[in-house]
Amino acid sequence: MADDPYAALGVSRTATEAEIKKAYRRIAKTDHPDLNDDPAAHERFKAAAAAYDLLKDPEQRARFDRGEIDAQGQERPQRQYYRDFSQGAGNPYRGEANYGDFSDVFADLFGEGGAPRRGGFRQGGFGGARSFDMRGQDYRYTLEVDFLTAARGGTTRITLPDGHMLDVNIPAGSRDGQTIRLRGKGGAGMGEGSPGDALLTLHVAQDPDWRAEGDDVVTTLPISIDEAVLGAKVEAQTLHGPVMLTIPKGASTGRKLRLRGRGLAKPGGTRGDHFVELKIVMPPQVDDELANFMEKWRGKHAYDARAEQRRGGR
Repeated sequence: MADDPYAALGVSRTATEAEIKKAYRRIAKTDHPDLNDDPAAHERFKAAAAAYDLLKDPEQRARFDRGEIDAQGQERPQRQYYRDFSQGAGNPYRGEANYGDFSDVFADLFGEGGAPRRGGFRQGGFGGARSFDMRGQDYRYTLEVDFLTAARGGTTRITLPDGHMLDVNIPAGSRDGQTIRLRGKGGAGMGEGSPGDALLTLHVAQDPDWRAEGDDVVTTLPISIDEAVLGAKVEAQTLHGPVMLTIPKGASTGRKLRLRGRGLAKPGGTRGDHFVELKIVMPPQVDDELANFMEKWRGKHAYDARAEQRRGGR
């Protein structure tokens, strides 16, 4: 990702949430891997996705603007640890063999409490000095998953910055922007402090055949002219396999048929619905027989297909 998420999206630092979202959508429409094979476009999309993930969260955006986190969402060093302080020029403890009690030093570094929130002191070290324990930093990453893996659930393999490979479980019904916590996979702790966590923010890739609308999923089902006119039973794909779907007589393009309980998983074990949107597809070639039949039919049964549209525009 670029060091400046605003530049990655092509917006100013004063951009509104709506402007940031609009900029991301504009880049996704031109540079998404499903729409553009150019490797440079892929990189632009990845940078834009990571930038949007950071800036869409008002709290994260504010922290980035204040310089508390970097463009990857990782903490920036805000102050020195006591080892750095103790070795600094002018420190009376610098170079001494017996370090004594560092409570006053920690009070300068971390406030009157003498220690940061996630840390603690232990007795030990030279001359009985108390050493310091602190939990490791949490690391934030963006993980892109395909639509069906997010909807059905599954595993995806990632490589951590230290080179280790890890299989990540993607829960069924995962949404775009959802965060998965990998405990203990963040930064190393200090002393006896536990390691931090890795936080994976999911980016669900667009799919040409599936889309989510809240808890529901929508697919498009092509049907022939005769199936639309006469009705039929046809096979339709769902998240968990094919089903036979009844097409009613006189079906039109755009009509949606509901399959209850076959959408995305929701908390509590329930599911949204699956809507199948019909699309009438013409035959590859209109032969004379079909053309002659339609000519005769139109002569007796012509109708205005756009009458309702015109009424709605008044």
